[in-house]
Amino acid sequence: MAHPKRKISRTRRDKRRTHYKATVPQIATCPTTGEPHLYHRAHWHEGKLYYRGQVLIDNSAEEENLA
Repeated sequence: MAHPKRKISRTRRDKRRTHYKATVPQIATCPTTGEPHLYHRAHWHEGKLYYRGQVLIDNSAEEENLA
């Protein structure tokens, strides 16, 4: 098992850890629906799946038929 020869000081330890940072997710607003969503991700709004302002999947018609 490896053992350190000398104790690492708090300053050295903290210098090494300066690069571990949490990033805030970037949130975009859909131009069609106005819904906030993550960049480069599709999002659901009122039974429709939107990506880049266009409808990819429309489940709203299927839900009306089931009811």
